[in-house]
Amino acid sequence: MFAFIARQPVLDREKEVFAYELIFRDGKNNCYPDDERDATTAKLIAKNYLHLGLDDISCNKKSFINFQPERVLQGFPPSLDPENVIVELYDGVFNHDSLLSICKHVNKMGFKLAIEDHRLDPKWNDFLPYIDMIKVNTTQSDYETVAKNVHRYKDTNVQLIAEKIETQQDFAIYKDMGFDYFQGYFFARPEAVSQKNLPTSKLTLVELMGASSSASFDIDSINGVIEHDVGLSYMLLRFINNPMINKRYKITSLRHALNYMGEVEIKKFIALLALANLSDDKPSELIHLSLVRAKFCDLVGIEKNLGSNPPLGFLVGLFSLLDALLDQDMRSLIDKLPLVDEVKIALCGGQNDLSMYLLLVKAFESGNWLKVIRLAKILEIDQKRLHSLFNEAIIWGNGVRKSISPHFPESKT
Repeated sequence: MFAFIARQPVLDREKEVFAYELIFRDGKNNCYPDDERDATTAKLIAKNYLHLGLDDISCNKKSFINFQPERVLQGFPPSLDPENVIVELYDGVFNHDSLLSICKHVNKMGFKLAIEDHRLDPKWNDFLPYIDMIKVNTTQSDYETVAKNVHRYKDTNVQLIAEKIETQQDFAIYKDMGFDYFQGYFFARPEAVSQKNLPTSKLTLVELMGASSSASFDIDSINGVIEHDVGLSYMLLRFINNPMINKRYKITSLRHALNYMGEVEIKKFIALLALANLSDDKPSELIHLSLVRAKFCDLVGIEKNLGSNPPLGFLVGLFSLLDALLDQDMRSLIDKLPLVDEVKIALCGGQNDLSMYLLLVKAFESGNWLKVIRLAKILEIDQKRLHSLFNEAIIWGNGVRKSISPHFPESKT
């Protein structure tokens, strides 16, 4: 059970998610929590709040989990599967021989092992038979030293992970150098700011986005737009029959689906559909991240008694990565789209309640717990409650993403 946790994607060379690194709030230095206080906290949260299992938080991908070396010597919890968990260790205060002994121990238990070092120091030569990956913090590394040493690790089949990759240029540099995986939010930034027009094929989606952002609503006109597009009709039925959305009825017709969902949920679906279909040739993690943000901001809005028509919190979270999806400056992009003023202000960096929700979800994503605490006080929402809402958003995003896109594998890779 993981109650207080953040996750950060680790992407491969094709910008698809290979794994998630898990960051624990209650563990020492964001490590896997293992002391008595953490165990007590876990039981309390499990009893009172929605909680996550490892498969929920990692979306059935592999998980990087950081352990204190002394915790490794005590043994791993039996719930951790060597097929799906990659043990991450920091050099820390352990001497060469002690750390080497720990690496041998992890290797013998069948877990893959990642070590963090920002210089690719030759001291790791003795460790190479027992480790699988080395993580390089690119903000602390010397480019020339790293480039000179890459071949030593490639020759021994040790994979290299570049951390703190925050721009598309950084990604290209370390990809060309030969790195295998990349960690950072470079994929959530525009590749190049350009002033291109939306394709004509997207006009229907833009029309529907306008409906999702409007307080007025005409179900007949929405039905007319969707029923003339086979793809939209299929997506609507697939969405409404997802167990995360509808656990009681089997929906078979377009009109039945629209009537069952109701105005607010239709608006959310329209926004989801528009975003999913505007994201050609983009990493699927962008849509996944947008889904979690949408649900979290929506839940915070409900907690703060924000009106739901239109679903402003949902729209702000969902469209918060539009600039990366369409490779346009957010401000110029928002001017082209039919969004209400409150949403536009938040998305363009202005200050209002909705912008506070965005800051909060970004703090959760990065594991910036001090910022979470500060924003919780400002919003006057209990921190444990916020963790519960974030967990709920993750579970919802995991389920809904399969309904709006065929690109998410269900099995572990």
